[in-house]
Amino acid sequence: MKLPQVNEVRKPSKTLAGVTPIAVMVEPRPCSHGVCRYCPVFNVPQSYTPLSPPVLRAERLKYDPYEQISSRLEAFKVMNHPTDKIEIIILGGTFLSYPVDYQYSFIKGIYDALNGFKSNSLEEAKKINETTEHRCVALCIETRPDFANPDDIKRALDFGCTRMEIGVQILDDEIYKHINRAHTVQDVIDSTHRLKDAGFKVGYHIMPGLPRSNPEKDLKLFKELFTNDNYKPDQLKIYPTQIIKNTGLEKDFQRGKFMPYTLEQIHSLLIEMFKVIPEYCRTMRVMRQFAPDHIIAGTTRISLRKDIIDDLKAMNIPVKEIRFREIGFAKQYMKDIDQDIEIKTLEYNASGGKEYFIQAVNKDNILFGLLRLRIPSNIKSSFIEELNNSAIIRELHVYGQSIALGEKNLEEGQHKGLGKQLMARAEDIVKDLSKTNKDIKKIAVISGIGVREYYKKLGYSLDKDYMIKEI
Repeated sequence: MKLPQVNEVRKPSKTLAGVTPIAVMVEPRPCSHGVCRYCPVFNVPQSYTPLSPPVLRAERLKYDPYEQISSRLEAFKVMNHPTDKIEIIILGGTFLSYPVDYQYSFIKGIYDALNGFKSNSLEEAKKINETTEHRCVALCIETRPDFANPDDIKRALDFGCTRMEIGVQILDDEIYKHINRAHTVQDVIDSTHRLKDAGFKVGYHIMPGLPRSNPEKDLKLFKELFTNDNYKPDQLKIYPTQIIKNTGLEKDFQRGKFMPYTLEQIHSLLIEMFKVIPEYCRTMRVMRQFAPDHIIAGTTRISLRKDIIDDLKAMNIPVKEIRFREIGFAKQYMKDIDQDIEIKTLEYNASGGKEYFIQAVNKDNILFGLLRLRIPSNIKSSFIEELNNSAIIRELHVYGQSIALGEKNLEEGQHKGLGKQLMARAEDIVKDLSKTNKDIKKIAVISGIGVREYYKKLGYSLDKDYMIKEI
């Protein structure tokens, strides 16, 4: 790679959302339930192929989390990105199904790499990371709906996890059985409920075009994600079904029993999907990137998301989802950004609780920051003792190009006091609610390890895995 020039940030879009994301991959291990019909089987982590960049990097480093993190930190430094606010994403399979000892060892390796040395224990590594140079401000684990039970959730909290991504794919038990998912729609409902009541940000992976579905069915079930209170995810990854080598779908395709959607079908379907994604949901990604050598059939158009956005703009249809509205990405579409910001609150019911989506926006609905506040379904008695009688802040995020801690921002976005304004609004809402609901006695924040110092300055103190403040 050609080195960037002085003050040049190479690939600036990587940190436009305000954090520096680092993916780390677990070692290969077969899924306990078997293999899903669409999932490739190689001697690499489940659902990945040998030529995937994260796989190549992880294989080269023998899947050692310390080495993977260290390598990525160095790469981001070379590209002149800030590396003090790190978001960790664990890839490669259902991490919470791995042996528990392996899980703890892997997580400790992550924090040790961020800290720059190996600690005696995970707790020590986490404590050091609260104030170290490279702080873990968010940690994401990918899991299945049947691996998000109370014990899994408590273990994830111990890891410092703040976000869970669930492989939902489609809300249909008959299709689940056909593709060998080995879980049910009810598992999706239950895991979503538990995760939200524990304060996690919840993402869904959705796969249009699975066997025994069709575009009309896909759209109907997609709309249910946001009309049915059992779901309403905070984030989405939309992966149109492709036929990959070494899958059950490859055999079906060769026998003439299955055909993937055409590019035109996918494009039309995604247009309709994007129309219904609400402003509280962020579409993280559209399309998985597999090496062409491993794709048997299905679209390979990597620019599909941009095509969809451009078409919606041409039709004057507003895109409500978060990523399009974020200040960092919006600057790619708008030259002049109005700096007059107001705080708005959207209320909606989800998974038995009440959600308050608080956002800092301008007149054009450009998003500068957001906060997710939840009043849980059973506020008096949570399966997590620290959350009894507590409202929960599930996410606080200020957008814009990532700025180093302590560095002053001369433009729009981070380090302008928006986080404090959003927190103040959330606290005001909770105080008002507590006047009529005496069961609400405190606020808990699910905080990345490296953000705890920030909440301490706002009057919060650590109670096991949450930052908590009495009201």
